[in-house]
Order: sequence, then structure tokens, then C-alpha cells
Amino acid sequence: MNPDNEILRAIHIAFRDCPRPEHFTDYTHCAECEEHDEVLRSRDVETLSFNEVGNAGWDPICFLSPAGFAYYLPALARLALDPPDEQGNSYLRQFLFHLQYDGRGNERWQHCTPKQRAIVVAFLHHVIDTRAEVLDGSAIADDAFLALDAWTVTPELNGD
Repeated sequence: MNPDNEILRAIHIAFRDCPRPEHFTDYTHCAECEEHDEVLRSRDVETLSFNEVGNAGWDPICFLSPAGFAYYLPALARLALDPPDEQGNSYLRQFLFHLQYDGRGNERWQHCTPKQRAIVVAFLHHVIDTRAEVLDGSAIADDAFLALDAWTVTPELNGD
């Protein structure tokens, strides 16, 4: 099995028991939240595509609840590893942005189990190890390391 498929399989296993939320955003907040919720409710982990989440200026993942993020994490990881489209667009930059959201101990990190956090860290190491040229060429290497820092638990953070 190729390394990308191995890490995606591990993520799928770690997150497969995350229930699908009835709603993914605070859909009553505003029209934008409602629209993003409708888009996310119309897809699942297998059918979510770059078309729904690939526009950084209109990204429903920014509005996801922690439960929704955990539910969709396998799809987001899959999209992040997909090769760029014909125009050179890739989801990797956005996914790294979402993983580093609010730094260490963010609500998405807090929602995940220790096993899930560990597989996200393994995914980030995989990205750093296998896509160094992409990270450097797209000027997102710092984003990868910030995301890794946000998801890595050290003894002092863990209370040990």
C-alpha cells in the first residue's frame, strides 16, 4: 500500500466512529452559516470535494463545529493529499490553516481523543516528510510546523 493510502486509512479508522452531526454550523446565526451548513449537510465523508471547500474566501470549514470537524477530518485529509487541479489549486494550505486554528489546545483539538490527535500528528509528519518540495514551493512549510505544534502534546501540556 502506498504511504498516502496508509495514512488516510489510519485516519479513517481513528475517526470512523465520529457521529455525523445534524447540523455542522451555527446555522441560525446568519445566512452565510446557513448556506455553509446546507452544503455540508448535502455531502458526507466520501462525497465532500474540493468544489465545496476549496475556496479560501468562502470556506465552510471555517464555520464547522468541533464535532463536524472530527466527522469531516478524513475527507479533509484526503483532499489535502490530492494533487493540485489544472490551475494548480490544492487544499493542503487550507487544511493546514484549519489544523493550526487557535494554536495549542483549540476546541477542535480538545474535541478529539488522544488516539485521534496522535493520528493527526502522524498525518502532519507524513505531509512534512513526503511533500517538503510542495510546502517550500508554496511557502506553507511554516503552516505545517505550526499545525504540528498545535496538535502535538508535550508532558507539560498534558499535565504530566
